[in-house]
Order: sequence, then C-alpha cells, then structure tokens
Amino acid sequence: MLRLLHATVLGLVGAGIVHVAVLLLVPQFSERDAWSRLAMAADLYKVVRFDTQRGEAAAVKSGDPLFYAAACRFDLNDGVVHIRSAGRPPFWSVSVYNRAGQNIFSFNDRAATDGTLDFVVATPSQVVEIRKDVIDDYKKSIFVETELAEGIIVVRSFVPDDSWDQAVSGFLDTMSCTSR
Repeated sequence: MLRLLHATVLGLVGAGIVHVAVLLLVPQFSERDAWSRLAMAADLYKVVRFDTQRGEAAAVKSGDPLFYAAACRFDLNDGVVHIRSAGRPPFWSVSVYNRAGQNIFSFNDRAATDGTLDFVVATPSQVVEIRKDVIDDYKKSIFVETELAEGIIVVRSFVPDDSWDQAVSGFLDTMSCTSR
C-alpha cells in the first residue's frame, strides 16, 4: 500500500513538472504570437488598433474594455523610431516589447513634460548621434534607449465613459510611428 501511494505521489509530481515546463515553452513555439499577428495586419511602422469599436476586426484583442490600444512594430536597424500623437486623453501609457513579447520599457503621460505623446526609441549609439545635434522634432521627446533590434510599441488610453470615446479614438487614430 505504501509503495502504491509513493508511486502515485511521484507520478503526480512528475506530471506537474511536465505541465509547467510545457506551459513555459508554449510562447517559444507559438506561431500566433503578437508579432506575427501584427505582421499579418500591417507592415513595420504602421499603427494597428486593438479595439473593435468601429466594427473592424482586431489584430490583437484588447484585454480591458475601458482602454483602447494601438501598436506598431519597428526595426531599429532602419533607424530610430519616433512616436507622436495629437490630443490629450485622460490617461495614456506606453510599453515597448521585444519580439518575444517581453516588456522592455514602460511609462505613462505623467512622464511627459506637457502630457502629450512624443517619444523616440533608439539604441544607445543612435541616441549619442541624436544628442550631438538635436533636431527640433526631438526637443520635447522622451528618449527610450534599448539594445533590441526589433520590437513592438503599444499605446493604451483610458476611456472613462462613452463621452471620451471620440477623443480617445482620435488620439490613437492620429498616432504616427516613423523611422528616421
């Protein structure tokens, strides 16, 4: 009886270890990750909305109905990425992810000097070159330094109620993601 109990416990522990290992390896072998779904929806530097408020199919589903979101893929081998948008929604946040979906950097509207969305993603060597002769477009920008080559930028904006729908949608619709 003791041997049967020992074998059962050992089998359950082994099955648990295998289960956890499989769950941790799924993102590495998945072909339907955020990068590939965004790649099917648009090219690099094209803004893709996550929400389906206007009857469009979403490339990636937004997890929270009180937030609208948009994303763009980038490749720093093409040059620095400059993200801007007009408007001032009640709250916005930005996350920079690597190609595997790991969060590299995050900030929100409280980090911006005047609350507007204006930031640059660049490698450290690109930032050094920019700082030598800062152009007018970058004077109020937040600089995000990263060693990654390819990534995804996700901008989320809070929609407290239906009266903010048009303002937040306009904010995300005017978002630009350009490479220089």
